[in-house]
Amino acid sequence: MKVYLESFGCSASLASAEIMKASVERLGHELLNPAAAGEAEVYICNSCTVKYTTEQKILYKIRSMGEKGVQVIVSGCMPEVQLEEILHANPEAHILGVNAISRLGELLSSIEQRRMEGLPAGGHLELRTSEPLGFLNVPRERSNPNIHICQISQGCNFACSYCIVKHARGKLRSFPPEKIVKDIRSAVADGCREIWLTSQDDSQYGMDTGVKLPELLRMISEIPGDFKVRVGMMNPFSVLPILDGLVDAFDSDKVFKLLHLPIQSASHSVLKKMNRLHKMDAVDEIITKFRARFEDLSLFTDIIVGFCDETDEDFEETIEWVKKYRPEKINISRYSPRPHTKAFSFRNLDSRISVQRSHELHKVCEQIKLGSKQEMIGWKGRVFVSKYTEIGDVLTRTDAYRPVVISGSDLKPGEYANVEITGAKPGYFLGRIID
Repeated sequence: MKVYLESFGCSASLASAEIMKASVERLGHELLNPAAAGEAEVYICNSCTVKYTTEQKILYKIRSMGEKGVQVIVSGCMPEVQLEEILHANPEAHILGVNAISRLGELLSSIEQRRMEGLPAGGHLELRTSEPLGFLNVPRERSNPNIHICQISQGCNFACSYCIVKHARGKLRSFPPEKIVKDIRSAVADGCREIWLTSQDDSQYGMDTGVKLPELLRMISEIPGDFKVRVGMMNPFSVLPILDGLVDAFDSDKVFKLLHLPIQSASHSVLKKMNRLHKMDAVDEIITKFRARFEDLSLFTDIIVGFCDETDEDFEETIEWVKKYRPEKINISRYSPRPHTKAFSFRNLDSRISVQRSHELHKVCEQIKLGSKQEMIGWKGRVFVSKYTEIGDVLTRTDAYRPVVISGSDLKPGEYANVEITGAKPGYFLGRIID
């Protein structure tokens, strides 16, 4: 069968998509690229439900594909929390549970058998598992052959009032460290030179088993080979109990000095309503300790603007925090009420206020980014070659994960080089090799 798979959402979702694509090809089906999506006999939608706009886009896709006679499979988070909406959009859509990506082959085989026997295609099928299966040490069709996305856990032990993902993926289940190490060791042997550790919250890893993230990072750092590890998002309230050990673990030459620490808001009243279990002095302690050890640290954060009852004063606290700490990257989201969450029943702000605040925060971020980029021009140091660009240049990363593109070199992924940053583009730096 001709199969088109489209994935939405986070890096954990992308990792699942890579595993499912390999499963499609292993069974002998034809995996279509986006340009050939119109030829699909089966459409797999690996869904995300974090934002209302994404949800509506997905519902439109599964409805329109069904109307064209295409068999639709919906995987990812939406089937766990919005099954009724999926079946309303397409009553014949098949369901693959968020933990059941290893069972995609069964679903495709059932669809194919119906076709071969001339049976009616109608009637949706559902395959689910209570525990996550098939996330490690399985074949993948990687989006980039040099980057391996390793999911280290499923679920979350906390309950932010706005977050629907907890309801979709359940309680925290950390994957065994020896299986993670085996998975990464195999990826390095396959030629991957950049390893992304992903989950709903990396710093929660091991809270349910005993081997915490710092120890896991030490185990990964001992794997032979030339590769670098990018640690994914970590919430302040789950970083704090492991802070000292985590800073030590980041001291490995194999770990990028990148701290992705979402604050969501700098206002304590908003944080309380969000059920975020941290205070801003804890955030300050975390950043201060990381920056004291790693002078060239990159700081990423996430911020939600326009959360329920957020005042002008609350928003101004967030603006001032951004100006003080100057993160290299901020993922800005306008608050989007999600079903099944506690905040769904809260009073929402006028959407025009959210839009205005989003624009204001974006302007502040662009000013900070522009200043930071200018400061980096003339920087000299060692970079790690991550991957080739679409036009044949190489994308390298500083130890702090800043992207530097080099043209006209024979560098290969996994190698190191000394470079000078000579210019800056909106999304990356330009560099040249130096002795």
